[in-house]
Amino acid sequence: MEAVRKPSAKFDSIGVAQRVLRVESQALNALADSLGETFAAAVELLFPTKGRIVVTGVGKSGHVARKIAATFASTGAPAFFMHAGEASHGDLGMVGPQDVILALSKSGEAREMGDVIAYAKRFSIPLLAITAAPDSSLGQAAVVTLVLPDAPEAAAEVSAPTTSTTLQMALGDALAVALLERRGFSATHFRVFHPGGKLGAQLLTVADLMHVGDELPLVSPAMPMTEALLVMTGKRFGCVGVVEDDGVLAGIVTDGDLRRHMNGLTGRTAGQVMTPSPKTIAPDGLAAEALRMMTERAPPSTVLFAVDEKNRAVGILNIHDLLRAGVV
Repeated sequence: MEAVRKPSAKFDSIGVAQRVLRVESQALNALADSLGETFAAAVELLFPTKGRIVVTGVGKSGHVARKIAATFASTGAPAFFMHAGEASHGDLGMVGPQDVILALSKSGEAREMGDVIAYAKRFSIPLLAITAAPDSSLGQAAVVTLVLPDAPEAAAEVSAPTTSTTLQMALGDALAVALLERRGFSATHFRVFHPGGKLGAQLLTVADLMHVGDELPLVSPAMPMTEALLVMTGKRFGCVGVVEDDGVLAGIVTDGDLRRHMNGLTGRTAGQVMTPSPKTIAPDGLAAEALRMMTERAPPSTVLFAVDEKNRAVGILNIHDLLRAGVV
């Protein structure tokens, strides 16, 4: 196995990295400060789109465009990436009359972008541009042009795309987030596009995991505890919910309540033993929030009832349901 080489004392790699990050962070601050009505116009251009957002670019801008398209798609705005070089070889056929084109080019003069611009003009497809050159062919052709600030590349001596691509990426993120908030896109919607893995588990709702119907351990306030204990044992949640005639959850009886009322327990009713006003959650609440309520709010518990807008019990969650689903 090759030994790890010690860093050269003559080369300050940490200093280089810090310089790069500072150059790019300064450029990002300049970009944030430069945003105005043009950015708002870009969001309003994208908001009513009935088709898709076609994100295009070439070279490093193409790589960034692909990521921006993925971000739009994952946040509920239908989008796809079209390579500007492939556009004139048939891929323009993917662009429809209800689409919007978002084109990225630092110089605004990328040769491959010419056919994209011409196609947008010919078929009256809105063109949104991100460029550092507002007077370029792309900047002049676009309906809305978002201008990158005049900032040096982090590798200034060779002008490798670094700062400029960071700015493009960040501006794409800003557009996607502004658009999703403009559309009222929520965590519940987000989960639809991220069903797998840890993120999908974190975005599960209570309704996805709760037990309903005959599984619910429910008793009336007047039920003798001798009968309530049978329900509690049979349903296997270690508790019963105490509900009024209209289904409103009045309280809960847990193992702790049984211990506190051990003397004379069998001569009491569920309403006399219950803990009133238990912790509850709405069915559309996040399962992760349910887990926090169980473990972080005193007193901790292993079950949680889900209630509707009238406080009627409609479901129950066990902490093991959440752990099995990967909610952590």
